[in-house]
Amino acid sequence: MAGDEIILKFSDVYFEWGTNKPILKGASFSVRGGAKITLMGQNGAGKSTIFQLITGESKAESGAVNINKNMTIAVAKQVIPREDIKLSITEFFGKCFKDSRSDGQEKVYNVDKKITDVLKIVNLNIPHERIIGTLSGGQQARILLASALIQNPDLLLLDEPTNNLDKAGIEHLTKFIIEYPKTCIVISHDADFLNAFTQGVLYLDIFSKKVEQYTGDYFTVVEEIKVQLERERMKNARLEKDISHRKEQANFFAQKGGHLRDVSSKMRKKIDELEDEVVELRREDKTIKAFNIPAQKDIGGVILQLDSVAVVPPQRDPARGGTIDHKFTSKKVNISLNKHERLLLVGPNGIGKTTLLEKLASGHAKGEHIKAGVVIGYYRQDFSTLDFNATVYQTLAKAMGDDSSEQGLRAHAAGFLLDAEILKAKIGSLSEGQKGLVAFAKIALEKPGLLILDEPTNHINFRHIPVIADAINNYNGAMILVSHSKDFLEKIKVDITVDLALLK
Repeated sequence: MAGDEIILKFSDVYFEWGTNKPILKGASFSVRGGAKITLMGQNGAGKSTIFQLITGESKAESGAVNINKNMTIAVAKQVIPREDIKLSITEFFGKCFKDSRSDGQEKVYNVDKKITDVLKIVNLNIPHERIIGTLSGGQQARILLASALIQNPDLLLLDEPTNNLDKAGIEHLTKFIIEYPKTCIVISHDADFLNAFTQGVLYLDIFSKKVEQYTGDYFTVVEEIKVQLERERMKNARLEKDISHRKEQANFFAQKGGHLRDVSSKMRKKIDELEDEVVELRREDKTIKAFNIPAQKDIGGVILQLDSVAVVPPQRDPARGGTIDHKFTSKKVNISLNKHERLLLVGPNGIGKTTLLEKLASGHAKGEHIKAGVVIGYYRQDFSTLDFNATVYQTLAKAMGDDSSEQGLRAHAAGFLLDAEILKAKIGSLSEGQKGLVAFAKIALEKPGLLILDEPTNHINFRHIPVIADAINNYNGAMILVSHSKDFLEKIKVDITVDLALLK
């Protein structure tokens, strides 16, 4: 349970990105030592920004962020920073100890042993000289987690830590957080995962720009928020009815003249008072509109033929209980995908699913035969198919091609909650969830004949997932899918399932 000592406190904090893009307006909350806290809010609300304010990566415009002196802080980010993708594992972990203490001190011994030990904790056994960019999405997720754990911080910040993790990985992480003796704040859209350890919730309201603090497990707090919303709606309904009635009377008396005008004036003052009592209702997270992914026309027959695939066979290491990574091994297969067929690839983290999809999309996979002229729509889990230096508007305009029109583009973007401000923003400045929505908006404009989806629910607000599932399920082209989300897969019709771990 949480202790009595407050180790972190936000007091009336204001922060904005650039000009006229406020994230926090007078945000206040506190965290006690040993607490396990969920930080929740809509995509783009600024949850990751709060982490940056805690670590000192960003500075508040006003107000105070008070942190216990000499308290160590470590954050496991959502994705590997692009500038670190070419580092070796040893080099990547070496960066974790720079400026890790608020006093700037750095005393690290036996780093190689520390790396080995922390990789055991996240159940990952890979050579320390491996390049980060050669790892699978699931392996990178474990590396991000391990990079925070290796610092043994007083405050552990986890930003969407279950993304790309398979079931075993999520179970392992859940157990670790429950047993972690220090303070932990977690951002995640996985409700069951959060409820397993949450003792309190910090809710960042994207509209008020304030943080509301609740005590209790995740499901209890979510229900409490719903009850509060209903209470506020009922109060407003009563007030609005009273205000409407008084306005009618005030207008009537004003027309009569004489002393009744004075009565009307007094009534209008009362109306102003009542209007001040109207609660500014928290608007629920909006859901993206239903959309279609049009399939490429005038294309049929066998879209994709696979004669072989390259995998990394997982093997148990009885001495360490983890998995040993070997070189890619070619496995014979006989897979044909016609226009309306879907292929699901499954297997443990690190077996080569993401690598296979990447090579299929680029046309560099051995044993691959894609029909000439087929347009490929590729959703990458790291969003590297998007130009991070381009604006959202430029990205969608390019995807629309000759069909581009100002009105059509903005209407299409609005369906994905990409408003005028977001359209002007560069892709690299968006939250991971917003990048995901841009990726889907772009794919819907490309009209692919072959759709390749690599963990398409990662980073996406859970409210959007049913809409995205419907769009994918209604897609009429050929499709290859990788996903660890059981709930999502239950909504998708699959014709062929291939477990890469079982190939001989």
